[in-house]
Amino acid sequence: MRKLRMGIIGAGGIAQHRHIPVYKKLQDRVTITAVNDVNESRAHEVAEKYGIKHVFRDYKEMFHEVDAVTICTPNKSHAEIAIAALEAGVHVLCEKPMAITAEECEAMIQASKKNNKVLSIAYHYRHKKEARAAKQAMQSNEVGDVLVTRVQALRRRKVPGWGVFTNKELQGGGSLIDYGCHLLDLSLWLLGNPKPTEIMGRAYNRLSKQPNQVNEWGSFDPESFDVDDHVTSYIMFENGASLLFECSWAANIKEDTEHVSISGVNGGINVFPFELYQAKNGMLLNTQAQTILGEDDPGIPQAENFIDACLGLGELVVKPEEALKVTKIIEAIYLSSETGKSVQFNK
Repeated sequence: MRKLRMGIIGAGGIAQHRHIPVYKKLQDRVTITAVNDVNESRAHEVAEKYGIKHVFRDYKEMFHEVDAVTICTPNKSHAEIAIAALEAGVHVLCEKPMAITAEECEAMIQASKKNNKVLSIAYHYRHKKEARAAKQAMQSNEVGDVLVTRVQALRRRKVPGWGVFTNKELQGGGSLIDYGCHLLDLSLWLLGNPKPTEIMGRAYNRLSKQPNQVNEWGSFDPESFDVDDHVTSYIMFENGASLLFECSWAANIKEDTEHVSISGVNGGINVFPFELYQAKNGMLLNTQAQTILGEDDPGIPQAENFIDACLGLGELVVKPEEALKVTKIIEAIYLSSETGKSVQFNK
């Protein structure tokens, strides 16, 4: 079987803690041949640590050495790098979010189609075992027509105190665009990507602007903090369903919460942990999954799916058009918060 030659653009935490180790586990199918980082010394350190042959100062110079790249850079550069790679005939797996703006996402999709190259976004929550079980339940009509979805991605006092996570210019936002986007994408996927019609949102950052922070994930400067640390929204869809969404890096809550539940006409599901709730045969039934087959590390099926798509052996789980919809919703939430009005979708 042909091996895919992979390049890594951005050698920071997400590359070293997820993508590179996963590709190393899949060495029979993929070889990391090149790495690039704006911090050239870090790129050399990563290359030496993981046995990567080529280090490039300019990411464009690696394109002749790879078949695909994994983009692990700040959000601001996602579109620029992805489009350059696609135009060079290189497949792209880009870290989430797809880009800061919907306009950039659309340009990425155009470049993918124009050059007939694979473009996918690393929304790895779709590859979690519980998510796959929930998707099967949805497709099997266990829930039926959906009425209400509830999504919470909440952390207690865990603002990332490293990297550029709190830099609005480089990231485009905070807890929503970095963390909440994962569960927002997951819920839309489970729902079959319905068309949004109206969105009301609020973004807050008062907590993280207070002095004398107690923060579990490192230190940051409250005075320069200019991104959201808590976001709420209400999303309405064309099919009549609604979604209640909340995310935070720094909520004053008892404990971290990752929650996705869907209530429909036939039943309801909870994703983490996976449970099914139904009323039938004169009973209220709660079904729990004792075993869910699959990888514990969602990075593995994510990488396998991308490799298969690049080699023409499978269909993408995360399609770029779906990731574009996530970005459009994020934009609408931020816009609604800024204007104090709901955002209407006419197309």
